[in-house]
Amino acid sequence: MTTPKKETDRTIYDLLGIGIGPFNLGLAALCEPINDLSCLFLDAKTEFDWHPGMLINSSRLQTPFMSDLVTMADPTSRFSYLNFAKQTGRLYSFYIRENFFLPRHEYNQYCQWVSKQLSNLNFGVKVTQVNYNAGEEIYAVTAIDRRSGKSLTYLCRKLVLGTGTTPYLPDNCPIQDPRVMHSASYMQQKTYLQSQSAITVIGSGQSAAEIFYDLLQDIDIYDYQLNWMTRSPRFYPLEYTKLTLEMTSPDYVDYFHELSSEKRHRLIAEQKSLYKGINAELINDIYDLLYQKRLISNIQCQLLTNVALTAIDTSGDKLKLQFKHLEQEYALEQQTGAVVLGTGYQYRLPDFIQGIKSQIEFDDHGQLAIQRDYGIDVRGDIFIQNAGLHTHGISSPDLGMGCYRNATILQAVLGYAPYPIETRIAFQTFAPCNIADAKRQPLESNTHSEIAPSKTRQELNPSAKSVQQPSIKPQTALRITPTGGNVSALMAPNKEAQ
Repeated sequence: MTTPKKETDRTIYDLLGIGIGPFNLGLAALCEPINDLSCLFLDAKTEFDWHPGMLINSSRLQTPFMSDLVTMADPTSRFSYLNFAKQTGRLYSFYIRENFFLPRHEYNQYCQWVSKQLSNLNFGVKVTQVNYNAGEEIYAVTAIDRRSGKSLTYLCRKLVLGTGTTPYLPDNCPIQDPRVMHSASYMQQKTYLQSQSAITVIGSGQSAAEIFYDLLQDIDIYDYQLNWMTRSPRFYPLEYTKLTLEMTSPDYVDYFHELSSEKRHRLIAEQKSLYKGINAELINDIYDLLYQKRLISNIQCQLLTNVALTAIDTSGDKLKLQFKHLEQEYALEQQTGAVVLGTGYQYRLPDFIQGIKSQIEFDDHGQLAIQRDYGIDVRGDIFIQNAGLHTHGISSPDLGMGCYRNATILQAVLGYAPYPIETRIAFQTFAPCNIADAKRQPLESNTHSEIAPSKTRQELNPSAKSVQQPSIKPQTALRITPTGGNVSALMAPNKEAQ
């Protein structure tokens, strides 16, 4: 990585990232060895700490260890999980463990290990404003050093927003009451929760399931009533079959992004079990633990589906939760000492972008019009992490696709691909019109691919560097039918296909 360019005694970075979660941390790690790129990443936190409120001892990632910060873009990187395991003396233990899925604690430790080795991170810096200087074609990022209180200004040519998602709360939720909390703060509130006579967990995603399982383990020790309520018709398992996993691929991102916004919104609503479900192993562990607990104690435990939370009354000593049963259509009330809302997360544009908001593109629904290369502005200068569920599909929050997105962003920033970008990896062909092309392409391409910028960007930035494609003759992928011929597996995602 080169030092930042200095023009008239000012430091100007090629790329500046705001927010240092796993995705921007991975981007920083991939940027580190690139000699012709100067970059810096800022975060208001004083150190990297990934969802500390959900670092439950029994929790693990839902993606394999290869979904680390760098491996899927550069398996030789010194910032890989395997190198972390080697350098910390854990490699043989990991090998003997024979489990691809890392404990969440260990993943956090790995990310912290990487963050301490990178020279392009600056923690404890809170960004307050971003402005654009059209004359110089640079961005001015204003920030405050949280330790000294000093005002800082950074100049850059490209931006990557990685501020992440925030806890989603139902309308009129009295979160100011200490008895009402989001799952994001569970570990900090666990001692308080276990002092209550009754605890209710709301939601049917992975976080709610992990919290319920964690509290269930001590139910006979603390003698509290434990309730698990959800509006979903059942406790959905996360779909994890291999052909379905191909929907977290460059192939499916291409297919999904080309659909109309109406079709994409409908598909995402139908595909919740593909990214919002519970790990099937955890569901079975919960059932087995319920069975074991009831053998030795008369525990008070209740699980209810099809019930939508409509109100929380905080006026009494106990919370009164109002529900509506969605199938039988009647109201019910439950009293509880505290409630944990496992209601997920949502993306919100940070306040500091108000100065450049007019340059950002939005669709007819008021959501970000994210381009195929993850850009969000008319010039192709601003990119975004983990906000493209409605444009890029279920791969957007997937840790395993973070490297692909980062490699794509780097290609757009540099005008060439510093890391090979796979274009086709799936056995399936999602769009029938691509069958003819699929027969001529390799099943998994190791060539540098170009993610085309939008037409608007090409018109506004005609001097942008073009990407030279390597002259490599692809080898045709062979697909064998029972009769010996070639076949392509068609799949246009719909409700039946799940």
